[in-house]
Amino acid sequence: MSRIFWDTNIFIYLFEGSGPLSIQVATLRSRMLTRGDQLLTSAITLGEILVKPLRNGDARAADYYREVITTTTVLIPFEERAAVAYARIRVDGSLRPPDAIQLACAASVRVDLFVTNDTRLHSKQVPGIQFIAPLDRIPI
Repeated sequence: MSRIFWDTNIFIYLFEGSGPLSIQVATLRSRMLTRGDQLLTSAITLGEILVKPLRNGDARAADYYREVITTTTVLIPFEERAAVAYARIRVDGSLRPPDAIQLACAASVRVDLFVTNDTRLHSKQVPGIQFIAPLDRIPI
C-alpha cells in the first residue's frame, strides 16, 4: 500500500475532463484501488475544486465534488507540521505559495508519491515526499 497525494489538477481532469487525461486519472484510481493505495490531498484542493461550480452557480456540481472528495480521499489540513514544511519549501523562493502549500501538506504526512502535471514541481526534492511525478509517468 502506498500513500498517494493528488494535486488539484488531477482532480480537475477527473471531474471536468473527457479526454485522455481524464482516462489516465480514472485508470490510475482503478490501479490504486486494486493495490489498496491510500488517496490523499489537501483541503486547499477541495477549495480550488469548488471555485468553478460555485462561480457558475452550480450548487449540485459543488456538492457532488465535495461528496466525492471527502468520502474517497484523506484531506490533509494546513496545520503546524505543514506550516513548518511550507517555510522550508519556500526558502528557495522558486515556488508560488499555493504550490508550496500543496507540497507542504503532502510532506507533513510523509507521502510516497505526489502526482501533478505542474511541470514546475517535477524536479523538486521535498523531504517527506518520496517521488513527485506527472500523470503519464506514475510508477504503479
